Amino acid sequence: MSLSLNPLPSANLLPPMNVAPPRFDIARDLTAGFAAFYRPLHDRFTARQQERIAQRKAVLARSHEGRFPDYLPSSEATSTDWKIALPAWCQDQRNQMTGPADDAELVVKMLNSGAPGVMLDLEDSMANQWSHILLGLDNVIAALYGELTYDDAKRDATIGIKPSQTVIWTRVRGLHVSQAGVYPGEVTSASLFDLALLVYRLDFDRLKHPLCVYIPKSESAEEALWWRDLFQALATLKGRPRDEIKAMALCEAHPLAFQLEEFAFNLREHLLGLDLGRWDYMASLIDFTLLDPKWILPDRNTIPHDVPFFQNLRLLIPSIAHKHGMLAVGGMTALFPSREEPELNERALRVLAEDKKNEATCGMDGAWTGHPDQNAIAVAQFPEPNQIARYKPGFDAHPNLRPSVEGVGKRTVEGTRAAARTVIRYRNGYLNGRGANLLDGYMEDLATDRIYRLMIAQRLRHGMHSAAEVSAIFDEELAKLLAAGTEIGDAQTLRAAREIGEAMIDQGAHDPV
Repeated sequence: MSLSLNPLPSANLLPPMNVAPPRFDIARDLTAGFAAFYRPLHDRFTARQQERIAQRKAVLARSHEGRFPDYLPSSEATSTDWKIALPAWCQDQRNQMTGPADDAELVVKMLNSGAPGVMLDLEDSMANQWSHILLGLDNVIAALYGELTYDDAKRDATIGIKPSQTVIWTRVRGLHVSQAGVYPGEVTSASLFDLALLVYRLDFDRLKHPLCVYIPKSESAEEALWWRDLFQALATLKGRPRDEIKAMALCEAHPLAFQLEEFAFNLREHLLGLDLGRWDYMASLIDFTLLDPKWILPDRNTIPHDVPFFQNLRLLIPSIAHKHGMLAVGGMTALFPSREEPELNERALRVLAEDKKNEATCGMDGAWTGHPDQNAIAVAQFPEPNQIARYKPGFDAHPNLRPSVEGVGKRTVEGTRAAARTVIRYRNGYLNGRGANLLDGYMEDLATDRIYRLMIAQRLRHGMHSAAEVSAIFDEELAKLLAAGTEIGDAQTLRAAREIGEAMIDQGAHDPV
């Protein structure tokens, strides 16, 4: 296939929407009583979700016309002294370990790592497939009850969760994702489906702390009202106080960065913190500046962790959060330690310490990691239990969130090759049921796959490569992977992964799917 600059109207190769199995019946195939519980929620919230999706597309279109996101006028959210009461059980979140909820062994290991927080993910690190979502929800519930186990073949033992004060968070799928097959001929909000099924099945009296949700991929302050209304509707249906469900929210989209204080205000009865999801944020930033020739991104691994477009936001988030009594959490360090490769292990842990120390210096209260060996180093970089008390008023509430990338990193053909190779390898893992894959020492999930797809699209758009050159690069990188024979799955899925990755770039499919 060849790559063009003009997206085509359709493509059979694009990733399909998650769909329930053929002949699925919500009343028969899910927990008894859930069908009656869910239908009114679907009727109330899915239409609003679809409206938000349309609004997002309009904002992106305006950005591509040169009308970029900007700060909102002063309001009650930004000009009044409102605060939340941060619960005692959530004061310390110096490290939040994250991983896919469908991997029981990893979930147990994360919960036994000593990390102050663990985020069980139903989103970017997990394949968005029906069986994986339901397995992930099963594991989340068992983990919340402290009952999840896995069989350890090396020790010939069943390993369970040790009692601890670790706060468990669950990240449901974002508002941009719809779920098919629940109702014939209709789609429903995936966020709604995940959270409603989780809440319906949970016995809240068995939880050691309130149900805690991670909100991903938000793009406006208005979207916080959707989550607020859903949290309160679910709590009411369960006979719980309306502010029972607590949340943290990721800043992963460029438009939201300009509306963080307003977003937090709208969700203040539930929100405990703001998190910089930096890899998705980088992808979003490329997406919104895709047509701007001044914003051609350097090779990803030549971008320093304190690059201004991260650092300015990394300083803003703690200032906003601490002003209102909330936590601020930093992002994931993608380079993973290795117990088999001493040099890689030393480098990974050194980079981790530098990265987390920078986040602590910026005022963050904690950050994300994905490997148990990272926990102690990450925790050590942040003051205990948090830095809220160090808040100083008078911060710059409107920093430049699109500082120039001129002179940052390098733009090379090898960087494009690395991007194409990762796109193929990530999608191959996904086709084999893995939403996150350790590739060349880096843990790559949907966010980094999206960065690389957008990076290639950007370089095509602005003439760094021709369509023929990029297509040839995909050919050559696929051939190398086939010759090496080290990838999971088989040659057929690798070839399919290459075709899908190319098609997504060709057709402007830049959403996180």
